[in-house]
Amino acid sequence: MTTPARNAPAGDARSSAGLIGAETPVLAHNYHPLPVVVARAEDVWVEDVEGRRYLDMLAGYSALNFGHRHPVLTEAAHRQLDRLTLTSRAFHHDQLASFASGLAELTGLDMVLPMNTGAEAVESGIKLARKWAYDVKGVPADRATIVVAADNFHGRTTTIVSFSTDETARNGFGPFTPGFRIVPFNDLAALEAAVDETTAAVLIEPIQGEAGVIIPDDGYLTGVRELTRRAGCLFIADEIQSGLGRTGRTLAVDHESVLPDVLLLGKALGGGIVPVSAVVARREVMNVLHPGEHGSTFGGNPLAAAVGSAVVGLLATGEYQRRAAELGEVLRAGLTDLTGRGVTGFRARGLWAGVDVDPSLGTGRRISERLMAEGILVKDTHGSTIRLAPPLTITREVLESALATLEKVLV
Repeated sequence: MTTPARNAPAGDARSSAGLIGAETPVLAHNYHPLPVVVARAEDVWVEDVEGRRYLDMLAGYSALNFGHRHPVLTEAAHRQLDRLTLTSRAFHHDQLASFASGLAELTGLDMVLPMNTGAEAVESGIKLARKWAYDVKGVPADRATIVVAADNFHGRTTTIVSFSTDETARNGFGPFTPGFRIVPFNDLAALEAAVDETTAAVLIEPIQGEAGVIIPDDGYLTGVRELTRRAGCLFIADEIQSGLGRTGRTLAVDHESVLPDVLLLGKALGGGIVPVSAVVARREVMNVLHPGEHGSTFGGNPLAAAVGSAVVGLLATGEYQRRAAELGEVLRAGLTDLTGRGVTGFRARGLWAGVDVDPSLGTGRRISERLMAEGILVKDTHGSTIRLAPPLTITREVLESALATLEKVLV
């Protein structure tokens, strides 16, 4: 599957209709996917049920940072499938310690709490922060607060949508969980005003992905770190989308050399093979948890730990971070060239960009459909914005071809 995207046959948006959307009445309609039915994939390419090839420029919202079926990761999964897949945490297994040790070393923190999904990691981080507030900070029972940013996306559980400002995620799902304060993103003054003696933590995405790849001003993350340290509360960085090489560094906070107290990881940690997430924290924070207070049957299972260890091994080489940084300059240059020619603005860091398209050319959904017809898969967010996040394995030639196709669609 090495055919360049420009040679992909143009697909009718309604092809394979029998397998899509309204033709699948037994499937809950909680997503509005593009009308393509993927059957096979390799590296940056996917193929639909009719044999049409597409360039994947979304990478599973960063879950596929290493491309589809990376040989190192699939080999680790196959090897583990032949040995042991699940024990639950009722017993030790021989993959967990090495996974936890490797992840702690990679991130510069001390202890790892393995979970499965990103939302589960966020929920675990919230519980950890509250327990720390009561046991260590001395906040009175049931009064702990967590400060979050407007336009955040941390998942869709009941607790998490309680502090979302996206009404689509909230409407119809109340009553909501109390204990959260919402301030504007990238506003240190507002953040400082919201923090008081009840504050357990400040929980933010270093770069807001779902909001359109919103990058804060230089110094903001440093300011958050300094403020939380002064206030005696925790800094929790949700790097489920931004982490693990996507921005040209291992973590997005690394761009300001900031070390949070608690780090939330997911998506790419499972290598696009199994759901793997983790809470990584300072020892004195994680040690507030005791047996029976939190858990997950599948969290840290042998298959997940084996794949997670392989992911950590890939990142430990630094190759993927370098690729994201170098190719990120190509991406930025291409989008700069399109600014004023169909693109009204963009935000990019590494191989991750939010691109605002001139609304007169169509919605983000319509632009995504036009790109799909040209053999490129992206996804829209918030009106006329599309997100670009190709696998970090993409080559310069293929990336430049994708930018040329974007130019064709817009110009």
